[in-house]
Amino acid sequence: QVQLVESGGGLVQPGGSLRLSCAASGSIFSIYAMNWYRQAPGKERELVATITSGGSTNYADSVKGRFTISRDNAKNTVNLQMNSLKSEDTAVYYCNADVRRSFSYSSVEVWGQGTLVTVSS
Repeated sequence: QVQLVESGGGLVQPGGSLRLSCAASGSIFSIYAMNWYRQAPGKERELVATITSGGSTNYADSVKGRFTISRDNAKNTVNLQMNSLKSEDTAVYYCNADVRRSFSYSSVEVWGQGTLVTVSS
């Protein structure tokens, strides 16, 4: 069993910053890509940022230059630093990872429970 637990969401004013964190735990052999998704009210879930095990990153156009994804492979954690937040960033943010479990040759996709980010004055 592998779990992802997010933290760091909350209410922030436009132009402010928040840092989301996600920790993976359980029977983990290795973690490949780690991702942050978000889902705004009435909208489909969208990919926000990706980071590979080697540290390569990719971002949605809507967050480029404002969000930074990082990870600590030793601690099985991934973070999302969000700066210059806008009202349209309001959403539930989900951590997602491609995990190879211990004693397994295959990987599974794991999701966190989500953390709410509200950008409002």
